[in-house]
Amino acid sequence: MRSEPFSVEQKLAAAIRANGTGDFPAALFDYLVEATEADNLVILAFPRGGAPQVLFHKAEDQRVFAQIETTYVDGAYLLDPIYELQRSGAPPGAYRLLDIAPDAFHRSRYFQEYYRQTTIQDEVAFLLYPRPGVGLTLCIARDGSSGRPFSPRALETCQRIAPVVVALAEKHWPDLAGEPQEGPDAVARMTRALERDRGIVLSARQSEVALLILRGHSTASIAQRLGLSPLTVKVFRRQIYQRCAISSQAELFALMIPHLDIARTSPTKP
Repeated sequence: MRSEPFSVEQKLAAAIRANGTGDFPAALFDYLVEATEADNLVILAFPRGGAPQVLFHKAEDQRVFAQIETTYVDGAYLLDPIYELQRSGAPPGAYRLLDIAPDAFHRSRYFQEYYRQTTIQDEVAFLLYPRPGVGLTLCIARDGSSGRPFSPRALETCQRIAPVVVALAEKHWPDLAGEPQEGPDAVARMTRALERDRGIVLSARQSEVALLILRGHSTASIAQRLGLSPLTVKVFRRQIYQRCAISSQAELFALMIPHLDIARTSPTKP
C-alpha cells in the first residue's frame, strides 16, 4: 500500500536528483521498496576475470547479507545463477531467480549451505553493463522479514521499471575501474587449486561436472547441458567422489568452495 498519493513517483524523483552523488544507492533503495515492496537491495560490480565488489547493501533482517563480504565474495558467487546469467552476456533487464535457476537449485549445496541462510524468499536481479568488461547487478528480494515472495503485480512492475533502473545505474556508475580481463574460468581455477593445495587431480570434464552439481543442476540437466548421457554423468559423479575421497554433495561443497577463491580485481566507485 502506498503511504501517500504518488509516493512511487516522489521516490523516483528523489533517486533522479541523487544520481551521481553518494546518496544515490540509498535513494534508489527507497524507490525500489516503494515500487515493488522489496525487503532488501544489494548492488554488485563484476569485473571480467575478477571477484565482485559490494557497492551497496541494505536489509532490515541482518541475516540477509551476513556472509556476503566473506562466503559469497570469496567464491560462492561463482555458483550463483544470477552471476552465471550475467557472465553469459544476457541482455540488460530484470530477471527473476526462480526463472533462471537450475532445476535442482533448491537441493544444491549452494542453496543449502549459503543461500538458505540469507532467508531470501524471492529475488529479482536488474542486469546491466556500464562499460566493456564490467557487469553490474542490482538485486532486490523478499526475505524473512516479510516471509513471502513477490506478488504477480510486483514482478510485472520489475519488468516495467527495468529500463528506468538500468538507465539510472548506467548514469551513476559509468566508469567502474578495470579494463576487460580474461582470466581462467571457474573450472580451470578449481582444477588448478585442487591439484596445488590438495593433490587432487580432476580432468577438465570432471571439474565441469562438479561445478554444475554445486550450482544445482540435476543429472538430467547436466547431461543435456554437456551433451552427455545421464549414465555418463553418473559415472563422472562417482569418479569425482572417489578422487576427492568423499561420499556426499555436502562434502563436495565443503571441499570445493575454498578453491573457488580468486585474486581480487576491485572496481572503484565515484
